[in-house]
Amino acid sequence: MSQHYKLDRVREMADGDEDFVAALAAAFLEEVPEDAERLRTAVPAKDYKEVYQAAHKMKPTIDLFELGVLDTLIEVQDWGKFEQTDKNVDEQLIVVLTAVDNAVNEIKSDFGL
Repeated sequence: MSQHYKLDRVREMADGDEDFVAALAAAFLEEVPEDAERLRTAVPAKDYKEVYQAAHKMKPTIDLFELGVLDTLIEVQDWGKFEQTDKNVDEQLIVVLTAVDNAVNEIKSDFGL
C-alpha cells in the first residue's frame, strides 16, 4: 500500500477522520489526472499559459500526497510561467506524469475507487 504516495500529511489534516481521508483521495483522482492531461497536451504545444495554470493548480495536491515530484513540477510550472523558450521540459514532464499515473492507480486500488 502507498508506494507512490504518502498519506502522512493527509491523515494529519484529517485528524483521524478516515472518511475525510477517503474524500481527499477521491478529490485527488478527480482533479490531478485532468490537470496532468492538460500538461500532457500543453507542453508539446508550447502553450505556456496552460502549462503554468495546470502545474500551479496541481502543486498543493502533489505536495499533500507527497508524490516526490514537487520540485520537478515546479520546473515545469516555471517553464510555462516565464515562457522559457530556450529550455526543454519533456523529461521533467515524463517524471511528473509517471508519478501521477502511478499514484492514481495505487489510490484507486487502495481506496477501491
